[in-house]
Amino acid sequence: MRAIVMREFGGPDVLRPEDVPEPAPRGGHVLVEVALAGVNYADVHVRGDSYLAPVELPYIPGNEVVGTVDGARRVVGLCRGGGYAERALLHRKVIWDVPDGISDEQAVALALQGNSAWHLLFTSLRITPGETVVIPAAAGGLGSLAVQLAAHAGAKVIGLAGSPEKRKLAEELGAHAVVDSTAEDLTERIVEAAGGPVRAALEMTGGVTFERTLAAVAPRGRLAVYGYAGGELASVPIRDLMERSLTVSGFWLPQLYADRTALPASMQALFDAVAAGWLKPLTGATYALDEAARAHRDLAARTPTGKLALDVARRHPA
Repeated sequence: MRAIVMREFGGPDVLRPEDVPEPAPRGGHVLVEVALAGVNYADVHVRGDSYLAPVELPYIPGNEVVGTVDGARRVVGLCRGGGYAERALLHRKVIWDVPDGISDEQAVALALQGNSAWHLLFTSLRITPGETVVIPAAAGGLGSLAVQLAAHAGAKVIGLAGSPEKRKLAEELGAHAVVDSTAEDLTERIVEAAGGPVRAALEMTGGVTFERTLAAVAPRGRLAVYGYAGGELASVPIRDLMERSLTVSGFWLPQLYADRTALPASMQALFDAVAAGWLKPLTGATYALDEAARAHRDLAARTPTGKLALDVARRHPA
């Protein structure tokens, strides 16, 4: 079968198409004929050897797919590598039937990013109606879903985005206000837009953006960290946390894979929200499987909006 294989760590060019053996059968797993493979920042960290869980080379990246089982059953699910391929093995605990009326493009946006957005807001931050919450990358795959989920839950959303086009899109999705995520006075802009320090915030950039976001959180507020897309880890200021009684928590979706109820419940809630029409996954660019390197370059440049995916059946013109 055709797959994208990493034989070394490095830039996007280490993502090379190859013919590889079929996945070997494993107990508790299902073989999925892949239609779309989601592209995520986690894949970028895997490629750069900075992912939370180490991987052994050679390695096929990709942590979420939508496709079919036995040629008929349409499913979406999560995997720990192996998704950038024509076929992938998924554990039965993290695979779900896709309801009629939900497209493959919508479904692949929900598995990793949708579930992450849901649990960041409702499991980690436990947001309540009337609270103000900061959401970074508010026009991106996860961020755009988080904006809609938080707004629907009655929260006042302050989005962060780096371009006027993305800020406009985030407002259209339900953000109360959206500020420039690259501004040096980011803390002041968040506080001004929110009408005061915020009760809750998400953070996924790291470095100085982490520091500026944390500074905008009110005493006894909460911040949930789910990435460091900027490539720079942040130091948590313990004295400041104590003085303001702040809670900083980390989040990594694979910690929920073994939970019997967490992901099935959130996945059903996401499907229901899309079916009801109030949650609209942003379907972004799709690329041929052998354009994986290009997809990673575009993701790193933060030029596209919405969910990026590899169309496994599509062939890139020679």
